[in-house]
Amino acid sequence: MSDKNTGSMYYPLTKMNFLVTVDSVDGVAAFSEVTGVEATVDVIEFRQGNSNSLAPVKIPGLVKHGNVTLKFGYTRNNKFKDWLKDCVTESRAKDARSNVTIELINIQESSPSQVVESTLDSTLTWQLTNAWVCKYTAPDLNASTSEVAIESVEIAYEELVIPN
Repeated sequence: MSDKNTGSMYYPLTKMNFLVTVDSVDGVAAFSEVTGVEATVDVIEFRQGNSNSLAPVKIPGLVKHGNVTLKFGYTRNNKFKDWLKDCVTESRAKDARSNVTIELINIQESSPSQVVESTLDSTLTWQLTNAWVCKYTAPDLNASTSEVAIESVEIAYEELVIPN
């Protein structure tokens, strides 16, 4: 799909702004939209029995993460889709959890040809720990419209790491 050393990418990636890498998958997939990257800390309120104040003390509790939704997307091989299939099929024989990295692509067109020069903006990276696909949505198939068929994947994860 791309050569990270030279930064050369192929045409379909010009509309895709996010590269997603799965540790257990050899390959990268590109997506046009990523939503739901979030972390929320529960607030625990309590009041000691011998406290003179009527206001509760607040302390941080568990950190919870929502699911991330990825809108397809382009992939030069089927390895990402194989991982997706390993997660959502009933015949899955192994735990398909893996670490997922989402990187923002900074695309700069150099010529109107099919090759685009791009750079990865490494300051915008998110890492999802122990992630797995929990929902796959196929595109709406309607021959009477001219809309692009967009697939979506929802990924559950245990921890969000923001390295930069």
